[in-house]
Amino acid sequence: MKMRDRAGFDWKMTPEEINMLPIKKCEVPVRLIRTREEVISAVEVLSDETVLGFDTETKPAFKKGQAHPTALIQLAGREAVYLFQLRESNLPKMLRDIFSNPGVIKAGVALNDDVKKLQQLAFFKKSGFVDLGDAARQAGIKNHGLRGLAAVLLGFRITKKARLSNWSRETLSKAQVKYAATDAWVSRKLYSCLEEMRMGNLCVSR
Repeated sequence: MKMRDRAGFDWKMTPEEINMLPIKKCEVPVRLIRTREEVISAVEVLSDETVLGFDTETKPAFKKGQAHPTALIQLAGREAVYLFQLRESNLPKMLRDIFSNPGVIKAGVALNDDVKKLQQLAFFKKSGFVDLGDAARQAGIKNHGLRGLAAVLLGFRITKKARLSNWSRETLSKAQVKYAATDAWVSRKLYSCLEEMRMGNLCVSR
């Protein structure tokens, strides 16, 4: 069977097909970052990375016209995922420096809105962001969301059960931490996979 003779390439993988796959969650350590000292230590590690999985979480709004600031930033490196809780809507300059660094890829899905919301907290000139949905389109893949891409390229599904939970709470639940970490972890794996495909190789992440 050739690479393109399967769901996701010749046809869009359906929700039913995705639901038949096994669930996977983040398989590397997760670091929850809340204090200035923790931010400094985390950024020292992340600044040495060349590719980071990227995502954010925001408290859901259920009323028309209601909106909340970004509550959590997830950055996944080679050996760990870092979850930055934004206290009092503060975006540390050290994180803004990473978001402005063209030498550090930040890979995620539909990240334009995420970046715009972060820029409302404190402006930075974005650089090095790669939208995995756009990369998937260029590769001829018909699924463009994170869940669909994980199914097509990595052969597993991720759960979205915690998506609409309260991300502004002071203490996140274990389910929230695992959910948030998984999205960033998967984003990094997908970037590596799409890069392998772009160079004409099979996806080594699968």
